[in-house]
Amino acid sequence: MKHEIDLSKYSIRTDLIIENQNQFSDQENYQHDNIKVTSVKLSNEEASKINKKAGTYITIEFEDVTDQENQEKLIQIFATYLKKLLHLSNIKEEDSCLIIGLGNIKSTPDSLGPLAVEKILVTRHLFSLGEIGEGYRSVCSLAPGVTGTNGIETTDLITSIVSKIKPDFVIVIDALASSSVERVNKTIQMSNTGINPGSGVGNSRKEISKETIGVPVISLGIPTVVDAVSVVSDTIRYMQKHYAFHKKFIDSPISRLIRSDKVNYLKSDVVIEENDKKDLLGIVGCLNEQEIRQLIFEVLTPIGYNLMVTPKEIDFVINKLAQVLSSGINSSLHKKTIKMID
Repeated sequence: MKHEIDLSKYSIRTDLIIENQNQFSDQENYQHDNIKVTSVKLSNEEASKINKKAGTYITIEFEDVTDQENQEKLIQIFATYLKKLLHLSNIKEEDSCLIIGLGNIKSTPDSLGPLAVEKILVTRHLFSLGEIGEGYRSVCSLAPGVTGTNGIETTDLITSIVSKIKPDFVIVIDALASSSVERVNKTIQMSNTGINPGSGVGNSRKEISKETIGVPVISLGIPTVVDAVSVVSDTIRYMQKHYAFHKKFIDSPISRLIRSDKVNYLKSDVVIEENDKKDLLGIVGCLNEQEIRQLIFEVLTPIGYNLMVTPKEIDFVINKLAQVLSSGINSSLHKKTIKMID
């Protein structure tokens, strides 16, 4: 008897479009030193296949944000591409803006939005008083909290505020989920399609978009969590890469010049052979990545261990990430002096 298997429950928990395995027809890649930028213009047909909304998605992948030099470079690049996204979305330099910081301030991985809006340069009240000079636009911000603590659906709250103060567009900041350990706290995604709060962790709320609140919505997010299935799956992949790398150099003269604890084997071009996978992990090594994820899901979920996890240094890093977003937004919205990337 043939059984139909529902694979939807094995779908990868991620908010990042670059983690989708589909190839996109309109995709551009840019490299700025050690920072990689990917721009995808998603058509209606492509969007329907991956359960995303059609529009423009820009992803910025970076290294250690705690390094001051890296942080300054990242702010500059983020501000540049955010300004480009605003232009692509037909948002004018004089248009007023409401910035929403989604998330729970009491949960560190989810506090990115509230922390970022604390550092936003707000000017709306100054416009009403006539005490603002040229080069600034009307900007206000709010951290509405989460439905679990205030009892109000976030989209309803934002819709009410928008109808009252009538901004020309809204920027929404939220913490995201990734399906790769490598991208946690090291990726910024922005889009002009709006956002579904909590979708990456399986707690999706009402959509925040132009269709639901009546004005254009720019979404900004950084993945701060990853699920246990992804952690274990990535670890298996790292083991295979590590094994293949050291097998290649174990009897080579170059191995005497390489300190294994200093080499990032993930960035090497070593090919993992099928025999290597089988030698290292037996039957499990013969499975493809999706099958491994399915197996891990089946093992962890019944016992309640498919947890959402975050790096141990999140308390320190989350403030750095919030600083990057707020500084980049301030530079993009107001005519501050900033060297833009070509």
